[in-house]
Amino acid sequence: MDFIDEIVIKVKGGRGGDGCVSFRREKYVAKGGPDGGDGGNGGSVILKVDNNISTLFDLKHKKMYKAESGKQGRGKKMHGRNGKDIIINVPKGTLVIDYETGRIIGDLKENEEIFIAAKGGRGGWGNSHFATPSKRTPDYARQGTAGEEKTLKLELKLLADVGLVGLPNAGKSTLLSKVSAARPKISDYPFTTIVPNLGIVKYYDYKSFVIADIPGLIKGAHLGKGLGDRFLRHIERTKILVIMLSSQSADILSEYNVLMKELKEFGHGLDEKPKICVITKGDLIEGPSVLPDRIDGLEPLIISSVTGRGIKELIREIGVKLFEGENG
Repeated sequence: MDFIDEIVIKVKGGRGGDGCVSFRREKYVAKGGPDGGDGGNGGSVILKVDNNISTLFDLKHKKMYKAESGKQGRGKKMHGRNGKDIIINVPKGTLVIDYETGRIIGDLKENEEIFIAAKGGRGGWGNSHFATPSKRTPDYARQGTAGEEKTLKLELKLLADVGLVGLPNAGKSTLLSKVSAARPKISDYPFTTIVPNLGIVKYYDYKSFVIADIPGLIKGAHLGKGLGDRFLRHIERTKILVIMLSSQSADILSEYNVLMKELKEFGHGLDEKPKICVITKGDLIEGPSVLPDRIDGLEPLIISSVTGRGIKELIREIGVKLFEGENG
């Protein structure tokens, strides 16, 4: 299944059913009092979070969602049937944006959370509502109203506690596979990861946290190079960034500066998030180390996803940053 994290759809609520013009039929009375029933309300288009899906792929091939209209009222004050709602399942973390104005109108973060994307129209009143002492036999009813109609942009932003950031082939996917049950595609060539991946990491005292691995960044990522602008938004909601730098890099500090520049240029405060610096592929370090002792004031952790070096320490440091002080 393709990973789709952005889509535009049209939604339309059902029209409300018209009210009914009707009169009681009584023996020896040509026209009794009004008994026209109300029309049914139109159905609504509803977005609902489903934890079992992680992409907007299922919405790819359908661009218009229209709920059922309400039915017309009937005599004997019988109410018309309400139109059926349409439920559209979306992944957790879906933003709902008014396509015309660009305004965010919904942010769906919890399982089974719902958002009424297009409200159905109200059913019209039957003529029984319009009887007065001076007008006992009204011969008119109210029409149902139209349902809302909108064009929406749905944008997925993954919900994760920790974001892995690094250049292509920095070892992000390998680390994710080591610390969680996630099984991202791993290889020795750049851009193996072409979609974001999530993994759940167990911590102490029955705690856990979610890590997001996004495709490697390159210079100009915030402008869309390497699709960086699309994937950077998936770490906007994270609390911590783990900056991953390969021990095999010719210039680790230069690579760090490239990453920080891309985060800053993308905006949304990404460069200001708490960070942990990690130097990966510790098993490939040979001879006297020339690795930096400090990177932007941070002491880097040296890890190896192959041998397990530094992995427990990294998980512990992440956990401390996430959970310290949460009970007071």
